[in-house]
Amino acid sequence: MEPERYDDTDRLRVSDREREEVVQLLGQAAAEGRLTLDEYADRVGEAHASLTRGELTRVTRNLPDAPGRAVARPTDAAAERLLAVFGNEVRKGVWAVPERIEARAVFGDCRIELHETELHRRVTTIDADAIFGNVTVVVPEGTDVRLTGSAVFGSKRSKLSGPVVPGGPVIEVRARAIFGDVTIRPPRRRWW
Repeated sequence: MEPERYDDTDRLRVSDREREEVVQLLGQAAAEGRLTLDEYADRVGEAHASLTRGELTRVTRNLPDAPGRAVARPTDAAAERLLAVFGNEVRKGVWAVPERIEARAVFGDCRIELHETELHRRVTTIDADAIFGNVTVVVPEGTDVRLTGSAVFGSKRSKLSGPVVPGGPVIEVRARAIFGDVTIRPPRRRWW
């Protein structure tokens, strides 16, 4: 049997950003059912331990859209990505909200707070994937939120109760919850 061949690019050292891109790809593969949760956990560990591109490429073996493959995943410069794997990811305060946000929680929690910032776009789209985790979007009452998607052994719900302010910005939340929750809620009231 002939040993595996690598070109020089396989020996290049990888950055933390490259490792995180592979972890996001693995999270997507687990969400799509391409990897079991055990395989996902093992491969995430391998990705974080990878030092070279060759090692990182082996982590994505037999997965579509893996780095170095002919079919590349389209990149969206206007998208912000939040990923919580066995942890928490929070975006809050005053910040420049992009046109599109991708939030993925795998055994973790993502929280996107939009109540302290101004939405400059007419429509903001949030792709919220909660797999054994939670994605929470906090918006002011009166915001036009359009929640679509599906929940399997989980939930997708809006806790907003007030009327929608006409002509205001629209937030489209496309939810996919598998043993998890996607929740839209107003900010908590402060009592002091």
